[in-house]
Amino acid sequence: MTQLQMPAGALMQSRLNTLTPNQLLGMRRGIEKESLRVRPGGSLALTPHPAALGSALTHPGITTDFCESQVELVTGAHQSAEATLEELTQLHQFTYRALNDLGDEMLWASSMPCDLPTDETIPLGRYGASNIGRAKSVYRMGLGHRYGRRMQTISGIHYNWSMPEVTSEQYFSLIRNFRRHAFLLLLLFGASPAVCSTFVAGRQHGLQQLAESTMYMPHGTSLRMGRLGYQSDAQASLAVSYNSLDGYGASLQDALTRPYPAYEAVGIRSPGGDYNQLATTLLQIENEFYGTIRPKRVIFQGERPLHALRERGVEYVEVRLMDLDPFEPVGINARTMHFLDVFLLHCLLSDSPDDTPEEIYEIKHNQHQTAARGREPGLRLNRGGREVLLTEWGAELLAQFAPIAAVLDAAHGGTAYSQALAAADAALQDPATLPSARVLAAMAQGFDNSFIRFARAQSAKSHAAMQRLPWPGAQHARFTALTEQSIQEQKRIEAADTLPFEQFRQQYVSAARLGIPGL
Repeated sequence: MTQLQMPAGALMQSRLNTLTPNQLLGMRRGIEKESLRVRPGGSLALTPHPAALGSALTHPGITTDFCESQVELVTGAHQSAEATLEELTQLHQFTYRALNDLGDEMLWASSMPCDLPTDETIPLGRYGASNIGRAKSVYRMGLGHRYGRRMQTISGIHYNWSMPEVTSEQYFSLIRNFRRHAFLLLLLFGASPAVCSTFVAGRQHGLQQLAESTMYMPHGTSLRMGRLGYQSDAQASLAVSYNSLDGYGASLQDALTRPYPAYEAVGIRSPGGDYNQLATTLLQIENEFYGTIRPKRVIFQGERPLHALRERGVEYVEVRLMDLDPFEPVGINARTMHFLDVFLLHCLLSDSPDDTPEEIYEIKHNQHQTAARGREPGLRLNRGGREVLLTEWGAELLAQFAPIAAVLDAAHGGTAYSQALAAADAALQDPATLPSARVLAAMAQGFDNSFIRFARAQSAKSHAAMQRLPWPGAQHARFTALTEQSIQEQKRIEAADTLPFEQFRQQYVSAARLGIPGL
C-alpha cells in the first residue's frame, strides 16, 4: 500500500514510526515572555529598566521589548517543558527581587495592557549609546509613528521549538499547517477577552462596554490576536507565502525594500534632526512583520535575520500567538507546553499542500473570527471554500493528535502528553472552562467586571507566589554575575564603535545585507 492509499490515521502512525529516539528526545523548546512593569494601582511604570537587571542590549535572559517598561524574559532551549519552566521561574524570581529593591512595581499578568498614559508618554526602549543600541531605539520610534505606541504594549509568550534532522522545507511545511490550524490554539489558550478602555481611546473598534473602564467581546478569546492587536493596514497588503524559503525570502525582501508613501511622509529624520524611523520602506526590519509563527535562525552579531535564513536555513520556529495566562504565575504551565509540542509535531508530520492567496485570506478570516467570537455557539470557520463548525474541526484535530501524544509519552516515560491532550479535549467540550471564559467569570465574581482590578489582583498573586519560592545564594550570585557581565559587554560595544550613526543605519538597512536569494 502506498502512502497515498493509506487512511489518515495509518499514515500518521507510519510517519511517527520513522522518527528516531534522537529526534523525539532531541526536541527543544524555549520561551520569550513579555510583561509590562506596573504601579500598584495598575498604571504603567514610567521608570527606566532597572539597572539591577543588567543591560537590556546584551543580557542573555532579561531585556525589554517595545517600551522601556516592557520586560522580556528569555530562556535557553531545553530538552523538557519542566526545565524550560524552571529557568523561566528563576528569571521571574530575580526580576521581582530587583523590582522589590526599587519600590513597589510588579509585572502585569495579562497580555492586554494596564491603564496606559497618553501615547507619546509611553517610554521607548533605551539601549545605550552604541550604534546598534541607537538603532533599536530608532526602530521603536518608527513603530510608534507607524502603529501607535499603545498597540506595542500588548504582551505575549513566544514559544521557540525545534527538532533534530528537520530541513528548511519541512519547517515550512510545519508553518503552513500551523497557520491553517492556529484557530485551535486561540480557542484553547486565548486569555484576553477584555481590555482597559484606555487602550481603545480614540480608535475605531467593535468592542462592547462591560463596565465603566472595561471593554470586551462576550465570546472573545484573544483580543490580542484580533483586529485590535498586532494589525496594520500597510501589512494587510502583504500576502506572504510560506511555500518555500525562497518565496518567503522574496516576499520579505520586497517589503523591506519597497518604499511606502505614508512612511516616506514621516521621513527618516524630523526637521530638528531627530530620527523618526530606520527606513521609509513598508517594513523597517524583518521583526516588524507580524505573524502567528516565524521561521528563525540564530544570527551572528550585526547580521540581518533574512540573510541568516538564506545562508544557513531554518533552525527553529517561533510561535507568536500565545497569550499570557493570568492564572499562572509565569504566564504558562508545563501542560500547555506539552500540548504545543504535540500540536507542532502534528503540523510537521501531516500532509501540507502549498498555500494559495485564497487560503491565506481564509486563514486571516478564521484568526479574526476565533479571536473575537471563538466561544460563540455554532461559530463556523472557512475551510477550503466551505464553512465548517469550529468545534467539529477542533475535535477532528484533537483525535489526530492522540497517536502523537502516545509516542511522546513512550519516549519520555510518562503520561504528560496524553494528559495535556485530554485536558484540551475536555475544554473544547466545555467552553466555560477555557481561559478566556474563566477571565470573564473571575472579573464578574470578584471585581465588578473591571479588567484592571482583575489583572492587578492576578499580578499581585503572581508576585507573591514568586516571593515564596526558595532563592539560594548561589542562584542569586549567578544572576548577579550575568547582570554585571551584560553591563561590561554593553560598554565594550560602545567603546568599539567607529562609524557615525547615519552611516551605520544606511549600511544596516541596505538591500545588499539581506542575502542572495537561493544561496
